[in-house]
Order: sequence, then C-alpha cells, then structure tokens
Amino acid sequence: MDVFDPDAPTAPSLLPVLEELRAREPIFHRPELGTSAEDLERQMAPDFFEIGASGRRYSRSYVQEVLSNRYAAGGEDPWQTSQFHCRQIGPDTYLLTYTLHQGQRVTRRVTVWRRGEQSWQVLYHQGTPVA
Repeated sequence: MDVFDPDAPTAPSLLPVLEELRAREPIFHRPELGTSAEDLERQMAPDFFEIGASGRRYSRSYVQEVLSNRYAAGGEDPWQTSQFHCRQIGPDTYLLTYTLHQGQRVTRRVTVWRRGEQSWQVLYHQGTPVA
C-alpha cells in the first residue's frame, strides 16, 4: 500500500503558491484578510462547503454566519500550523494540506484553493482529528 508522506517536499515550482496559501491558513483565522460580509463573499467560492471534524457538511451561508459571529466577538486563536504541502490539481486549482495544533487538539487539514483574477478563493475545506 502506498501511503502519503506528509514530509515529502512540495515541488519546487509550487513553492511560491505554497507561501501564498500558507499565509491564508488556518482558513478564516486571518483577520488581516478581511472580516466583513463582503470580504467573506470574495474569499469563498459560490459553491464552497466544509466538512467538519464531526463529519457534518456545512454550507457556505452557515460558515459565513459562524464567522461573522466569531469576528464580532473578537479575540485571537492561539493556533499553530505545521507540515504544509501543496500540489496542483487543475488549472489554477491547488490542494493544500497541513497540521493544525489547537492546544491539545491536533487535526489534519485540507483546503482546495483556486487562484482568481484578483485573489484566491476557497472551494472546499475539511478537518480530521488525529487520534
């Protein structure tokens, strides 16, 4: 059986993309990218959805509502990211994987990004707890 090596390096040609996307993760926890409803509209593809650690599917509108409430409450999340890897999966479309440390909770994350004319848009996101 072939197992993905999370320590395998990203292809050298994709390192600039990796750095751009790394600066956007953890997704929706970068207030410097904007926190208004308009900012969220711009960052998320119209058909965006997310699969949470529970296995539930969350719609774009649900995620936007949760984020608006989170941003209104303020505060910073003391989260750390590591083990980033990027691969191109289509024209201007990239799969970014990384590990997220939230205190004692560790999850593997995957985000699918598309480079648009003006900025990046997220297409899909999922988090899976590490046992």
